[in-house]
Amino acid sequence: MKNGKFLTLAIESSCDETSAAVVADGRTVLSNIISSQIAIHTAFGGVVPEIASRHHLQNMNTVIDQALKEADVDFSQIDLLGVTCGPGLVGALLMGVATAKAISFARGIPLVGVNHMYGHISANFIAYPELEPPFLCLIVSGGHTNLVEMTDYVQCRVLGATRDDAAGEAYDKVARVIGLGYPGGPKIDRVAAEGDPQAIAFKRVYLEKDSLDFSFSGLKTAVLNYLNTERQAGREIRTADVAASFQAAVVDVIVAKTMKAAERTGQKQLVLAGGVAANSRLRADLHQACEKRGIRLYVPQPVLCTDNAAMIGCAAYYKYKASGPDDLYLDAYPDLAI
Repeated sequence: MKNGKFLTLAIESSCDETSAAVVADGRTVLSNIISSQIAIHTAFGGVVPEIASRHHLQNMNTVIDQALKEADVDFSQIDLLGVTCGPGLVGALLMGVATAKAISFARGIPLVGVNHMYGHISANFIAYPELEPPFLCLIVSGGHTNLVEMTDYVQCRVLGATRDDAAGEAYDKVARVIGLGYPGGPKIDRVAAEGDPQAIAFKRVYLEKDSLDFSFSGLKTAVLNYLNTERQAGREIRTADVAASFQAAVVDVIVAKTMKAAERTGQKQLVLAGGVAANSRLRADLHQACEKRGIRLYVPQPVLCTDNAAMIGCAAYYKYKASGPDDLYLDAYPDLAI
């Protein structure tokens, strides 16, 4: 403890960011160090799992040391260790889990494994100290597009999920085929601002009438087919229009299903989480839709949307308070469900 505050040292390594943070009493961030590998993986057009794991191994101790130094604490003052144990890339997850278990064993500090999706949701507890469950949450990331109803800090009810390509995954794939490269999400968002979202009539896929699930693989294929058709016909392709039209098709479906979920649950608080939560059109359209329906929208700052350890520290705190520590048999679970 420091000044009577419960301190959590958290580690996040589910994909290509190595991050460590110190969080006080679950919601106050004392440090949040993120070492990104974007520049490394850009050359490959996406994340290469083995390379990501190797860089986590190289960066982990340095990032933890920096987090402790910035928070002005040492291991003797840490009350809890929190680490992402899934979902994610198995090799990347193992780097964080193994490190956390080693520190826990050597220092005698309780350990908690955290579901990465709960981490993304918990970013909002940091951004909004007044926020408390219950609420509706939209999680939009590279691997997931989920609608969940949070009934407690550590419990949720899944209303809708990704059936194939998640929104973030579709962004990366479309960015690659239209020549924007990696990472696709922010690049499409930036280029789309210069395009016409109605230039190309990409189909909106809503699935069955009452379904709150998501499917974006068909949209990805539609973009590819459009590009092939236009190239074969020798017509000019306006990249900005393709990006804007694709983005509009994704966001329209997400917003429509989210509003349907809000109507179905009666929730008047909506929390946005995940890497794609930084998307400007998604934020703007959700804000407009919520304003019409009297729903309070919570959107974390962009640094809390990306993978970071502060959100893991918050989630670890509430899990520990609810159910105590995990044991040293904790493992990495790449397909961990929310």
